[in-house]
Amino acid sequence: MDMDVIFDTACPWCFIGKRRLSLALAERPAIQPRFRWRPFLLNPDMPKAGMDRRQYLERKFGGPRRAQRMLEAAESAGRLVGIPFHFNRIERTPNTVDSHRLVRLGTTQDQRSRILDSLFEAYFVEGRDIGDRDVLVQIATIHGLDATQTREALDGAQDLADVSLENNRVHAIGMSGVPGFIFNGRFAIAGAQESAIFLRMLDLALESQVAQPVTNT
Repeated sequence: MDMDVIFDTACPWCFIGKRRLSLALAERPAIQPRFRWRPFLLNPDMPKAGMDRRQYLERKFGGPRRAQRMLEAAESAGRLVGIPFHFNRIERTPNTVDSHRLVRLGTTQDQRSRILDSLFEAYFVEGRDIGDRDVLVQIATIHGLDATQTREALDGAQDLADVSLENNRVHAIGMSGVPGFIFNGRFAIAGAQESAIFLRMLDLALESQVAQPVTNT
């Protein structure tokens, strides 16, 4: 089953949504997902070096109290799926372009998925700056990528245009926020839905897939 996952690496609900989808897939072991990780830039104008986290949150949510409520909601949802968010450890909100490029450097869907998990954990659990290329290279090597080749790729222009183009594409199909999920190119759902909702979408996509007539080519 084809699964498009539209995400940003600095989005806590994308982390939660990915985890909830994984839980749903564990209940449907017959489904063999073919993931495509599609970048969405929540902050396309973010400075290359990122910005102070407190300043960002106050600008984004209109003040510290509202920001705190939003973070508490994510923390509560995260605990239910085993994600120990530590937002207090985050000092800077990153520019996420390079982290999206790192995901794309994975050579298999499993490797890309594991890289993405490590990016989420580095940022939301450990408070590391995933806009820092040293951090990105460290994550790359954990998952078997060559450190020198990874740094050369990130220092160059490889995939920059592709990330920008993909970001434009997902906006063009009507995605205004993340996470977003598209199953078999037909069934879309927005938000970090509960696993039960993902199960319904998986079953719907599977039923449609089975019902399609077989054609000879």
